[in-house]
Amino acid sequence: MAEGFDPRAHRLVERQRWFEDFALGERFVLPSRTMTSGLFAAFQAASGDNHPIHYDREFCRARGLPEMLAHGFQVVIQSCAGAGLFPHMVEESLKGFIEQSSRFLHPVLLGDTLYPVLTVDELTPQRSTGILGLASAIRNQRGVLVMEGRQRYLLRRRPAS
Repeated sequence: MAEGFDPRAHRLVERQRWFEDFALGERFVLPSRTMTSGLFAAFQAASGDNHPIHYDREFCRARGLPEMLAHGFQVVIQSCAGAGLFPHMVEESLKGFIEQSSRFLHPVLLGDTLYPVLTVDELTPQRSTGILGLASAIRNQRGVLVMEGRQRYLLRRRPAS
């Protein structure tokens, strides 16, 4: 190994965070993403979903939709914490992703751009761990809230020095 190089120090986020390091209201902005036909096709291939409302424009137009409709799970995955810095901050403290829920408020169509944000809305301390809750919100390019939900993670508390 090269002198002075430590692969454990090769991190995207320099300082690791523990349960106690988070605050209610803290926000994690995730990258925006435009729902392209490539993303629709990739989701269809990965999920096995074969309903024409997600891949057939003429089927959609015949039913009054201006474009193909994104599957709900295709929308939910835009709120994946792994798309942002959060998982890099908790590499040492994360024990598990324990819960997820979502509500779909408005349709997401081919060509829409989505803007996801996660906000700390729960900090439940336990003996050696804590539950960190993140409210998830996704808006489209017009500012319309298209999805809201929650994610919960089990984090270790800071080890005693």
